[in-house]
Amino acid sequence: MIFAATAALAVTSCGGTDNGLKEKVESYAVVEVSSPLYDALSENDKKIIGLFRQAGEIMDGLFWKQTFGDKSVMEALKDSDGRTYAMINYGPWDRLDDNSPFISGYGSKPAGCCYYPQDMTAEEFAAFGDPDKNSLYTVIRRDENGALKTVWYRDEYRDELDKVCALLEEAAALTSNEGLRTYLTERVKAFRTDDYFASDMAWMDMKDCNMDLVIGPIENYDDKLNEAKASYECFILLKDEKKSANLAKYVSLLPTLQTMLPCAPEYKTFVPGTSSDLNVYDAIFYAGDCNAGSKTIAINLPNDERVHAAKGARRLQLYNSMMAKFDKILLPIGKVLVEPAQQQYLSPDAFFWNVTFHEVAHGLGVKQTVNGLGTVDEAMGTEKTTWEEAKADILGLFMVCRLIDMGEITGITKEEALTTFIAGIVRSVRFGFASSHGKANMMCYNFMAENDAFTRNADGSYHIDFGKALESVDLWAGLILETQATGNRDFAMQYSVKHANITEELAADIEKVNGAGIPRDIRFEFNW
Repeated sequence: MIFAATAALAVTSCGGTDNGLKEKVESYAVVEVSSPLYDALSENDKKIIGLFRQAGEIMDGLFWKQTFGDKSVMEALKDSDGRTYAMINYGPWDRLDDNSPFISGYGSKPAGCCYYPQDMTAEEFAAFGDPDKNSLYTVIRRDENGALKTVWYRDEYRDELDKVCALLEEAAALTSNEGLRTYLTERVKAFRTDDYFASDMAWMDMKDCNMDLVIGPIENYDDKLNEAKASYECFILLKDEKKSANLAKYVSLLPTLQTMLPCAPEYKTFVPGTSSDLNVYDAIFYAGDCNAGSKTIAINLPNDERVHAAKGARRLQLYNSMMAKFDKILLPIGKVLVEPAQQQYLSPDAFFWNVTFHEVAHGLGVKQTVNGLGTVDEAMGTEKTTWEEAKADILGLFMVCRLIDMGEITGITKEEALTTFIAGIVRSVRFGFASSHGKANMMCYNFMAENDAFTRNADGSYHIDFGKALESVDLWAGLILETQATGNRDFAMQYSVKHANITEELAADIEKVNGAGIPRDIRFEFNW
């Protein structure tokens, strides 16, 4: 497809060479995905899960088409480490190293991946008058005369989507859960029409099922040109009823938490929906966008603000994936960087709460600018995802600390929440500049450092000043909320240019972490 011109060079030039790819592969800790919840399923439910997996594997192939092109080019690489690393990254560009190429013969990753013609200019796209050009569910192609045209996903990927629809229809016929059946039926319609509203609403109502399927074109992180095109992905999840029950009460607290945000009243006028739910799952399958590079450990969906206004959102905490990252990455980072006296505050429970309320925080703040610039997303443009992730990070920590004060979260202390969060920043910074999450964490790290939330001892270890750390949480949250509410894209761009970077001290810390052999992320083996 688009990259065929470099394919032959790429296959031959990597073979038999030692170019650091073995070390790159080993920087992803292997996690065998399993769950006792799967063993407890009925045989009928296991059949349904099997159908979901087949549909998910098709999503995986579609994402390859969207982000790279012809997967077989990467599968044909002679160097086994190069081939493995290409499978992790869905192409020859390192997602945790600013998308730098690691296979000879490839230059920079196209900002628009395969969503747009590679020879399309910004001026040409701006002049293209089709109102659907910025739809999440269209690709841009050229017609027989070389002019730009839009093609809906339902047409571009028709063969694959027909197979997905058949699998979901079969699963819908097998399930006895009415909510799941309705969702699957509506999702099939969505794949055939590129209108996902009804299926998102049905998914919001699917609250009493022991399994879940997140499938379709969902996030737009992969489109670095316009952040306009949705990428295919799939999660297969099993609900932990006991852990979920413990989270139910927090949904009713969302309007109260919104009023407590550390910003001017006009920046928190949005009233969060209380039809939202907050549940805990084990993830047993990832495919497509969510499986590329760093792995998702929590989900906050749908993205449609019409659904948010009507029903809120669902926050799904992927407990087994989360604990794998804590054990293999965050805890070892904390032991390398945090002074011995404060290492006692590194807590898996604090990590769980911080991540949980990161997802809740996406629903707080405002959705419309206060000065007539349209939605926050429209006004923030290419800065929207970085600043939204920054908001979720810091407001998540803000809420955890407030809920501890209120006695609503017990079993952890604010010291544990703050220490685990700061170690977690370094974990996420290692995702690099190509990730909105990584850039958001660089800004947060530098803000907290500049405000003396932590300092370094003579040996370079971190000493956290918990009082100043709490103050910096409020200040950073307030700045983000104001920037979003006023749609101040110019300030956001200038700020991120200056602060979304790795200082010499942080670079030294990352080098220390890397030198300790701590993985950057995890990769999965699905053996069920």
